[in-house]
Amino acid sequence: MKSIARRLALGLLAALPLLPLAAQAQSDWPNRPVRIIVAYPPGQSTDIATRYFANKLTLALGQSFFVENKPGASGNIGTALAARATPDGYTLVMGANGTHAINPALFASPGFDADKDFDAIVLTALIPFAISAGPNAGVNSLTELIALARSKPGKVDVAIPSVTGQLVLEMLKQRDVPLFAVKFKGSSDAMTATMGGHVSVLIDTVAATRSGLGKIKPLAVTTAAPMASMPGVKTAREQGLPNFTIAAWNALMVPHGVPADIQARLATEMRKILDLPETHKALSDLGFENAPVMNATELTAWLREERRNYAQVINTAQMKAE
Repeated sequence: MKSIARRLALGLLAALPLLPLAAQAQSDWPNRPVRIIVAYPPGQSTDIATRYFANKLTLALGQSFFVENKPGASGNIGTALAARATPDGYTLVMGANGTHAINPALFASPGFDADKDFDAIVLTALIPFAISAGPNAGVNSLTELIALARSKPGKVDVAIPSVTGQLVLEMLKQRDVPLFAVKFKGSSDAMTATMGGHVSVLIDTVAATRSGLGKIKPLAVTTAAPMASMPGVKTAREQGLPNFTIAAWNALMVPHGVPADIQARLATEMRKILDLPETHKALSDLGFENAPVMNATELTAWLREERRNYAQVINTAQMKAE
């Protein structure tokens, strides 16, 4: 018995020096390059914003932060890759409402659990939508579009370049605005079709919509209040659709299990970056809105509520993954 106890004691003593080393490994984070996975192609607004943050984090923390694009399957491929990454703080992911709120309801098996596989660090931006009329639509306000759609149910077509755009459409249909969806692979194709008069209406992000200003007419934005980046454009709420607000969003996340001190340091540095006037301008130039400030507990609760809200719209509309 004494020999067994002696061996146990020696084993514990041998393990003690490892504890400071483990703590040191976390405290000197980052000591090598950190990748941020973006589950969308290069050049998309989420990618552009993430590259901005990567550059700022590189300057702030003295180690390279770089973007790795892993598009495919509506963002599921890159997000699943991030979920499986070692939780050591050297793989981050720029989560989005598409990957972390829509896909869990849209796909039976997206390849990850949006709630359990990730820890949210900070909400980086809100990405509002605009409802716009093409040159031949014959309407000058959302109120007029609503009246037109109700007079011709299913006859007024609308270009839809994304799943979130389709959610905006479904929310309109659930409020007796019976528009007809014409789906496109992306914003560029949808904008071209709208400007060319092939479809009457476009529902897309404010960021994408601004590229067509002068050729298409924004009728409404989906924010709670008017946007400085879309002067003169009223909200949907101001035009007969109470409580009609929806915005896409980005949130920096890590695989679940990243040490708490690394998460805290990352959150602190991101908060400093988000508070910079130049960051406000960079996000505004993209057509983004400043995100509300939340701590980790508040953000986790907010994300769960977003998933519930999106799931309700998706299930009511009986939307299916394509």
